[in-house]
Amino acid sequence: MKVSTRFLALIVAIIAVSSVIYAQNPPASPPGTATFTFADGKTVTINYSRPSMKGRQIFGGLVPYGQVWRTGANAATTLKTDVDLTIGGASVSAGTYTLYSIPEEKKWTLIINKETGQWGTKYDQAQDLARVEMKLSKPAAAPVEQFTIGFDQTSNTAAVLKLEWVNTLAKVDVAEKK
Repeated sequence: MKVSTRFLALIVAIIAVSSVIYAQNPPASPPGTATFTFADGKTVTINYSRPSMKGRQIFGGLVPYGQVWRTGANAATTLKTDVDLTIGGASVSAGTYTLYSIPEEKKWTLIINKETGQWGTKYDQAQDLARVEMKLSKPAAAPVEQFTIGFDQTSNTAAVLKLEWVNTLAKVDVAEKK
């Protein structure tokens, strides 16, 4: 009985210490969520991780131009919609998808990929549903330290999906498909 009690006490101590260490050292890129709700109550939700600039050269450096990027950090960025959409002119049925992008100096491409549940760096082009061009501009507050995804409502049935980081704002129209 003493062996069991000592073993149990050791396990509890390890869990307690691990919890304290984890609480003091959160993930380097914390999770983020962007949600848009249409007038009829249907929603689009994007779950992603939010890396920080931390003085690094991001685009053309850490994130090379002309190559597929996981559009965030850690696990793959997911888009979940409970309504059929049009994203940048592409038809996207209700469901869950992975978002990737290809940043370039003068343009960006958003990739909507059918494969889900993978780590962010695992990309299979054969699973692409669509690729759409994004418009580039400068964010209102530059530089943007932490990568941010968001929506700006343009009507009851439409919004603009925004990806902001450093001195880049990439945008694409998102609309509820009727």
